[in-house]
Amino acid sequence: MPLPSRSAFITACVAMLLAFHFWLGVSATFEKCVTNDETAHLTAGYSYWKFNDYRLQPENGNLPQRWAALPLLFQKPRLKPADRPLWWEVSDVWMISNAFFFKSGNNTDFMLASARAMMMLWSVATGLLVFIWGRRLWGDAGGLLGLALYVFSATTLAHGPLVTSDMTVTFFLLAAVGAYWRHMEHMNAGSVCLSLVVTGIAAVAKFSFLILLPVYGILILWRLAESTPISIAWGRKVWLAQTLKSRAGYILVSVILHASTAWFVIWMSFGFRFDACGSTVPSLTQYYMSWDMVMPTHGFWHVLISVSRNCHLLPDAYLQGFSYVLHASQERSAFLNGEYSNTGWVSFFPFTFLVKTPPAELLAIVLTGCAIIAHWRAKCLSLANVRRVAPLLVLFVVYWAFSLTSNLNIGHRHILPVYPALFIICGLLVRPAASAVIKWLAGTIIVIAAITAFNSYPNYLSYFNFICGGPTQGYKHLVDSSLDWGQDLPGLQLWLQAHRKQDENVYLSYCGMGNPRYEGIQADTLSPFYDNHQQKNWIELQPGLYCISATLLQDTYSPWRGAWTLQHEQSYQMMLHRIRPEIAAGKRSSLITQYGDSDAQAVWALDRLRFARLTTYLRLRKPDAMVNYSILVYKLSQDEVYTAVDGSLSSLAHMIEDTVNSPKP
Repeated sequence: MPLPSRSAFITACVAMLLAFHFWLGVSATFEKCVTNDETAHLTAGYSYWKFNDYRLQPENGNLPQRWAALPLLFQKPRLKPADRPLWWEVSDVWMISNAFFFKSGNNTDFMLASARAMMMLWSVATGLLVFIWGRRLWGDAGGLLGLALYVFSATTLAHGPLVTSDMTVTFFLLAAVGAYWRHMEHMNAGSVCLSLVVTGIAAVAKFSFLILLPVYGILILWRLAESTPISIAWGRKVWLAQTLKSRAGYILVSVILHASTAWFVIWMSFGFRFDACGSTVPSLTQYYMSWDMVMPTHGFWHVLISVSRNCHLLPDAYLQGFSYVLHASQERSAFLNGEYSNTGWVSFFPFTFLVKTPPAELLAIVLTGCAIIAHWRAKCLSLANVRRVAPLLVLFVVYWAFSLTSNLNIGHRHILPVYPALFIICGLLVRPAASAVIKWLAGTIIVIAAITAFNSYPNYLSYFNFICGGPTQGYKHLVDSSLDWGQDLPGLQLWLQAHRKQDENVYLSYCGMGNPRYEGIQADTLSPFYDNHQQKNWIELQPGLYCISATLLQDTYSPWRGAWTLQHEQSYQMMLHRIRPEIAAGKRSSLITQYGDSDAQAVWALDRLRFARLTTYLRLRKPDAMVNYSILVYKLSQDEVYTAVDGSLSSLAHMIEDTVNSPKP
């Protein structure tokens, strides 16, 4: 029997790796509920298709939301704006999506699973692009190494299947940069059309596509600085643009074509209509965040957006989404290593990269860096060598530059686009000229990467490496979408089913858009709570199981976040001794609204302060259990609850001191 050809063997390896990647990513979500943004994205995408209406979630990419919703066109779940017209009039995507998922009789689990499988295809496509690019640079072995690192990466496995825009824009940033560089070398119908298409589609993938502007600008300058001519082919006719002037002229025409294509794709994605509102849904009173809130008040962006709206240069929903992103990027509460900030840290993304990247990937990156330095010191690193990876290098540097200066420090996922570029470059470790030792070491790296992926399954989102102590220590360093995106309610339900004693009190402080009742969790709601404007009552805390999402344990979004101060204590004691008797005597309502609206403000503030005091203790106390590392469970005794809630400041300090000084197991 003849042996298969080398190309057939490589093809089989690629197909097998990509199939593994798809299976690992999708199956890892089977026991996870919706993450924070998925309900909004999927509901919005379905409304785009069904109603030709674009008021919901315009800030998060038209394409990925439409793509995720494609299976729903066949499932035909119930979504009727006429049932809840007031929500649609004010574009309340969170109320609409909560009802769509949990109150409309739809098959929520199947909707979510099919949408996640669709999104995973973008991750598979990105992996294939990593292999193709790596093989072109370093040969078959280089392509396979880059692909293997991508396939088994906890980062790509965590975010690949989620109904968000992160993986979609990662694919299009990588594809657009490669296609643009290629078309500047050989301008023919194929290369130009490919570059136009991927750039145009990138414009509706996510607003971070705008990073292509400086990337393209640098690549243009790089190309113009070279003396190499640009070959232009039209039909059978081929000619060379050799002078700087002629090359600049062709590139200028190309820039105009790319801008025009992106403009056309944007209009096409919004139904070639300026108004966001579809004809079969209630009229639009305002977006979820009104134009008055998100419109820049002055400067370049104010002028650009105002002119674009007044002249209808772009769809209104697209402009509103962009304005929302500008507004949201100014400041956002964030947590890093016990510190809090509204404008972030320069060290945030380097730290997340260091502790969220698996060791095999870090080793591959370090070895690649050493190989590059060795070539440079041996004077073997020529400009021609650097030019081969020019688009990858520029994308990596520019993206990191923007990330380091970003005020939005809420998740490791925001540097997802740098990983494929790194994996492609790592392929140089097994280039034909590499030593046998390095090649064997690269093989070992792949084995380690695979073992790590299988050992971490299915908790890829909450993965942390050994540098920070592993995933059990992750909550001390990062929260939000770096760890706790609300994904583990099913895991909590299973844990409670196995470990809860009969009649044992259960308290839940959950950060996410999942529905505890839908998952079968019976628990008292512990502040803070985000439950689509539902109300809860003030309750006196008792001993029992306290289940707290990592993000809320750190109280990241609280007015009283951080260290418990004397001022906090004075406010708490004053409110506690005034409001609690009034509630007990029926002189004050015990109702608490989600954000402390109107008359509930005082009780809401007391509830939040009590939670802040409690978590001051819990952050230093070892949890009794962890549910997939994102939800921490504490079994609190009567004395612990009393001291944390009602005890004096000195007794609380003594309990904390005893906890800190207690022997570690």
